[in-house]
Amino acid sequence: MTDADDFLAWVRSALYRAEMALHDGDADPRRALWSRNEPVSILGAWRNAYGQQEIDEAFAVLERAFSNCTSYSFELQAYDVVGAMAYTAGLEHISTSVDGQPRSYTLRATQIYRREDGEWKVAHRHADTVAE
Repeated sequence: MTDADDFLAWVRSALYRAEMALHDGDADPRRALWSRNEPVSILGAWRNAYGQQEIDEAFAVLERAFSNCTSYSFELQAYDVVGAMAYTAGLEHISTSVDGQPRSYTLRATQIYRREDGEWKVAHRHADTVAE
């Protein structure tokens, strides 16, 4: 299995499950996949965060807001793996409840990953809402 194959398998399994869980109100799987090494950052559809403390606060806010995820899919449009760094770019199609209200939306999402101790970790996320 090549580095790219290994990375894509991780994106399609662990990362997918973490995003599905987040949109169902459980941020712990996402927390587990994020780097604990600085720098980390989010330029998010709802809020920005820089550094571990702000990242943890952002995850807590999202965890409280989301529930009852009925659908999550990631339409991968581009990716690359170069040594211990990788990125993905694509569309996230989500149906969940936000503050108790059912919503469906699409986010453009780009993430940057680092391989740390042999495991992929998210170091940066940029996402914004796609106008429908």
